[in-house]
Amino acid sequence: MLRALLLENVHPAAVEILRDAGIEVETRSGALDEAELIETLADFQILGIRSKTQVTRHVLESVPGLLAVGTFSIGTNQIDLDAAASRGVAVFNAPFSNTRSVVELAVAEIISLTRRLTVRDKALHDGVWDKTADGSHEVRGRTLGIIGYGNIGSQLSVLAENLGMKVVFYDSAEKLALGNARRVETLDELLQVADAVTIHVDGRAGNAGLFTGDMFARMKPGSIFLNLSRGFVVDLASLREHILSGHLAGAAVDVFPTEPKKRGDHFDSPLRGLDNVILTPHVGGSTLEAQESIGHFVAKKLRDYFLTASTTLSVNLPNLQLEHTGVGRIALLHRNVPGVLAAVNQVFADHGANIEAQMLATRGELGYVVTDISDVTQRGASAKLMAMDTTVRLRIRDAFDRPEFPPGPAAA
Repeated sequence: MLRALLLENVHPAAVEILRDAGIEVETRSGALDEAELIETLADFQILGIRSKTQVTRHVLESVPGLLAVGTFSIGTNQIDLDAAASRGVAVFNAPFSNTRSVVELAVAEIISLTRRLTVRDKALHDGVWDKTADGSHEVRGRTLGIIGYGNIGSQLSVLAENLGMKVVFYDSAEKLALGNARRVETLDELLQVADAVTIHVDGRAGNAGLFTGDMFARMKPGSIFLNLSRGFVVDLASLREHILSGHLAGAAVDVFPTEPKKRGDHFDSPLRGLDNVILTPHVGGSTLEAQESIGHFVAKKLRDYFLTASTTLSVNLPNLQLEHTGVGRIALLHRNVPGVLAAVNQVFADHGANIEAQMLATRGELGYVVTDISDVTQRGASAKLMAMDTTVRLRIRDAFDRPEFPPGPAAA
């Protein structure tokens, strides 16, 4: 039986979906460090994580029986995707499921910072009646600058316009502007006009240190700043300086360069204790609705990968959308070099295989060919496929829906 290890309080919906598919599931509440992960994964073929557990190259090389990783979040920078692909380990994430939750938090923080609600709230908790309009504004008519116009940035754009805000955005890729949003060509242009700047970029290495002191200095005096994307994107010490100097009127930060591993651990940051600064513990996507949606989405991708060999929306393998046909299925992940498909089909021909269907997709250095076979005149084709020097991973399902998994990749 296939076994799945789900860490970091993955939603129970994921457990139910995997168990209904005949997969044995074990859950744990916290993250595991590298050594613990290697030791624990020896008896599992599937790993489910959120943002804390790091799936390094060393982990992947040390656990040859691992077949798939599901990250129950948007980000995948906690996984060495290249190392996973080279060993035939499929990785799935949830690129859309918590979008609305992140967007709603951003909207709430924009309004709260613009109205200086944090300052008014603290004063009352301290017993001070500070009724004043000083520094408090409507968001209507103000300009929101969005850095990163993907799933989250574009949906935030729509909601901000519904609040009466003007929207400008910057993205390194060509993106269709929604509503009346206006694309700008440079970050400088965005910083010069935005009353609120919010970052929604991905975790690629090139985004590290994107926002430093020089960028904060170029923002409009009295503007506000939000980061709900990645902790390593922003220089928090510089942000602190510009808050204390009064150049920026406030900030909201949900992600940090270093984050505690579990709930209740000590947290420190140069932004603690500052007026009109909202700090949240990486909860942008942490609503009950989002976590349930993520649990459903990722678990179904993992389930389909093992039931049908479908790799749709895998972030590191060639994508094929497949349905179960009721015949034997051979899924071969291979190095993307000329002649592989011809060699594969020659093996099938030599063993009298009756091919019902065949699909091939490639992605960078990898190829993925899935062949449905209703009958063979002699056994041994799978052994020959495993022996090919281009083979990375071979998976087989017979006509009775029983999976077979050779122990680890044939070639790294």
